[in-house]
Amino acid sequence: MRHLLSIDDLDRAGIERVLDRAASFAEVAGREIKKVPALRGRTVVNLFYEASTRTSSSFELAAKRLSADLVSIRAASSAVAKGESLKDTIATLTAYDPAAIVIRSPHAGAAQLVAGWTDAAVVNAGDGKHEHPTQALLDVFTLRQKLGSLEGANIWIIGDVMHSRVARSDILAFTRMGARVTLSGPPTLIPRGIEALGCSVEPTLERLPEADVVYVLRMQHERMEEAYVPSLREYAMRYQIGTSRLLPHQLLMHPGPVNRGVELSGAAIDSPQALINQQVEAGVVVRMAVLYELLAGAGATAARGVPIGTLETRAVAAA
Repeated sequence: MRHLLSIDDLDRAGIERVLDRAASFAEVAGREIKKVPALRGRTVVNLFYEASTRTSSSFELAAKRLSADLVSIRAASSAVAKGESLKDTIATLTAYDPAAIVIRSPHAGAAQLVAGWTDAAVVNAGDGKHEHPTQALLDVFTLRQKLGSLEGANIWIIGDVMHSRVARSDILAFTRMGARVTLSGPPTLIPRGIEALGCSVEPTLERLPEADVVYVLRMQHERMEEAYVPSLREYAMRYQIGTSRLLPHQLLMHPGPVNRGVELSGAAIDSPQALINQQVEAGVVVRMAVLYELLAGAGATAARGVPIGTLETRAVAAA
């Protein structure tokens, strides 16, 4: 794996390899000393053109726990605010010889462009309405920890699919792992032809009791230039997930941040069925696994002329 720009960069075996690696890092995370020396001497750059709490902080922790040198850049406090182009920013950063660049951008395809401008490994931390592959991986990891396997699981994704990069990556990842995915939400927020990704669409929540997992999406007001729903109150009446809509066996997920009282009720967020905190916890170890696989895994070390197993043995020994 040279870059991680889309879930399509990973087949099922590749996803399982990343998740198995994440599981090994989860064990290390429970120790007093949480660091391994796998990326010592390597530099990871976090370049975020959009506000972020969970993704940016978990990538920062992931790089530090792998002993990498970390440079975190926010567009608002960089030369970008003075009009510097993305290409020129990447040229500047590439001069520092980073091993990896993690980028979040409001523009679809930005990560793909960056991959063509640098020799560093590039990780897509969310590009516009396109994809968010590491979120999908941590979602699969969370469910695998809870269910053991996604094979045959019935997963419903509910809400603002139109503006959700998470939904697109999750559909690809969940179906690749053997789950059945159903989308539901206002017709104005379900993209036409999205069934081509391998999912089905239900306009109402009448069949929601069939779901094993209820994955709720945030209403992304910042990306909406039109009135997609009559009002948030009407949206909440029809599509909000509260404890009255959840069955005891159903698991609840949300990528965050949550609009309390809109897509989820407060009681649902705080219910024992909610895996939202587990998703946040999974973010660090899964992103550690992604950076490791890109920079120190067998494929990466072979491509760079490093004997396969050298860095892996060092990391395992430290763990």
